[in-house]
Amino acid sequence: MATLAEPKQRKVSADEAREVAEAAREQEWAAPSFVRDLFLGKLRMDLIHPYPEQNPDEVARAKPFLDKLERFLREEVDSDRIDREGEIPENVVDGLRKLGAFGIKIPREYGGLGLSQLSYMKAIELVSSVDGSLTALLSAHQSIGVPQPLKVFGSEAQKKKYFPRLAAGAISAFALTEHGVGSDPAAMETTAILDDDTWILNGEKLWCTNGTKAELLVVMARTPSKMVNGKEKKQITAFIVETDWPGVEVVHRCHFMGLKALYNGVIRFTNVRVPQENVLWGEGKGLKLALVTLNTGRLTLPISSVAAGKRCLEVSRRWAAERVQWGRPIGQHDAIAQKIGTMAANTLAMEAVAELCGAMAERGGYDIRLEAAIAKLYNSEAGWRIIDDTVQIRGGRGYETADSLRARGEAPIPVERIMRDFRINLIFEGSSEIMHLFIAREAVDKHLQVAGDVVLPGKTVRERLAGLARSAGFYGWWYPSRWLGWSLWPRYAEFGKLAKHVRFVERSCRRLARSVFHSMIRFGPKLELRQSVLFRLVDVAGELFAMAATCSRAQQLYMHDRATGARAVKLADLFCRQARRRVRSKFNGLRRNEDVPTYKFAQEILAGEHRWLERDIVELPE
Repeated sequence: MATLAEPKQRKVSADEAREVAEAAREQEWAAPSFVRDLFLGKLRMDLIHPYPEQNPDEVARAKPFLDKLERFLREEVDSDRIDREGEIPENVVDGLRKLGAFGIKIPREYGGLGLSQLSYMKAIELVSSVDGSLTALLSAHQSIGVPQPLKVFGSEAQKKKYFPRLAAGAISAFALTEHGVGSDPAAMETTAILDDDTWILNGEKLWCTNGTKAELLVVMARTPSKMVNGKEKKQITAFIVETDWPGVEVVHRCHFMGLKALYNGVIRFTNVRVPQENVLWGEGKGLKLALVTLNTGRLTLPISSVAAGKRCLEVSRRWAAERVQWGRPIGQHDAIAQKIGTMAANTLAMEAVAELCGAMAERGGYDIRLEAAIAKLYNSEAGWRIIDDTVQIRGGRGYETADSLRARGEAPIPVERIMRDFRINLIFEGSSEIMHLFIAREAVDKHLQVAGDVVLPGKTVRERLAGLARSAGFYGWWYPSRWLGWSLWPRYAEFGKLAKHVRFVERSCRRLARSVFHSMIRFGPKLELRQSVLFRLVDVAGELFAMAATCSRAQQLYMHDRATGARAVKLADLFCRQARRRVRSKFNGLRRNEDVPTYKFAQEILAGEHRWLERDIVELPE
């Protein structure tokens, strides 16, 4: 196998990085967004209530596939073996191919199952309840790999050429990350230069999930810049690349803390000749294609978090009922009972958030870029807390491997594997920090449209004066209205016992809107540097979205089945009570915090001023 190249890093200024990112953003909000309106102080419950239900015909059409998938997972998949050996047996991959699991959303006319987004998510939930490596294989293939961008942006010729292969089980991957490029694509080193009607692709991609198994890749590369209005405009283009073409090379398979059978690697491209017809969507549209694809692609992680929450709840419930300490089951001790109650409440909320976003994507007519990002952020963070509590509840058995438990005669419950496999979800497809920043940027979009010429640097006096006039016209009515509103009974009475929580969401979203505005006034252009402030605002929005979704979901369950629904309402009430406390804490932290001294100390640490704190350990080599 070839040796790895020395990592290269193209120096990119903050302005250039921002310019590339802004150019890739969807600039308009043509469709409604529940979360965007939350940030503007407007609660649009009509967008999510009644809670959207899946089409009964679609449910019936998906059921045979889901039943066969569940049986296959139960009878054919040995997850402990997969974890132990770091390989998914070929008979398992072939079995998934025969079921059609690699073409769940590919239209039937091209050989796929043609199922909906929610049906796909139900399948991923089943898979995630058994094995994280299988989830990564299937989701990297059809959530961010070739099928999704091909479905949305591909030409008819491209679809006819590639969809049948993909539906039959030709594995695909998405290649964006590089040694010096994570969430900052302006520093991309991979290039494609047009030679007559063929693109010549050169570069190296890191952490390409499915890359060591893939037949087809979506590859992002820098193409020659264009001049627009006398100014250079950077171009990033997406290409469909076949891995058996000359010059495509798997340089290294990466290995990780968890997901031991993750087929993730370093892929090198050396003078790879890519036909012009393999450009996806159009030249210079690659980064926007990636962001749009992720609007639905990110929904895999929220639903896999739900599966983890349900599995951990099942494990904790059984163990806490049978494990006796100090004369009674540990679940009757308050310390454990608090964890289990919170675990159940958060699992309900995660499911409400994930399925709501899936339904929005399926129905269309919504702009879900913020909903999908918050679902990914909220569920991955909540899921991690649930898993951490499950390890604690299981104690030493939670830390012990399933193989070791089995060898000494105990049930091989793989809690430690669940923890190892899940941890990457806080990093995959946008780390929690990047998700916070992405959401925050979209949250202030309206304010920048109105007052950007006033607060942003580099504006002329004429632009600032025009911005002031525009701001006065907008904020003259908008700001007072964020203080006024009826948030008392009988508003939202249709939610019954949960109405008080919906009213809290309504009051709090107006407070959130005011807080965003106050932060912009307080920090001006430097607000983007005050990430701790922005993160608190985003976390408030996440909690409010989860509360609204959970109330709507519980009310739907109550309308369908009074017995189960009554339990769901009680659990939703518990979740909302806990969420209200977290919301108040985040709001209080906007003014009372230790952000500035913490930041200053961090810079001193980076400068080496506190090396004294690192004494008495064996120092790492440089």
